[in-house]
Amino acid sequence: MFNLVIDTKAEKFLKKLPQKSRRIIVEKILDLKEDPFPGGNKEKLEYPHPPAVYRLHIGRSFTVFYIIELDENIVKIEKILTIERAHKKYSCR
Repeated sequence: MFNLVIDTKAEKFLKKLPQKSRRIIVEKILDLKEDPFPGGNKEKLEYPHPPAVYRLHIGRSFTVFYIIELDENIVKIEKILTIERAHKKYSCR
């Protein structure tokens, strides 16, 4: 089992959401404690430099970007964005 660490900006974004959206995102983030590796709605992004960044799609509304630190058994939640914003910012297709 992994420990979760959430970036301050990601936490602030989460707190501004309606309760239902926040609950759904938190449930999905908590699932990362058991298995943060690619599969299903989780994907490793292709970046040329470490650390590897992973993306978790939550429904058709949100995307969570995170890093896995195996040596410390930690999953760091770096960003939570709306799908639209994630597509614009990271040119996802």
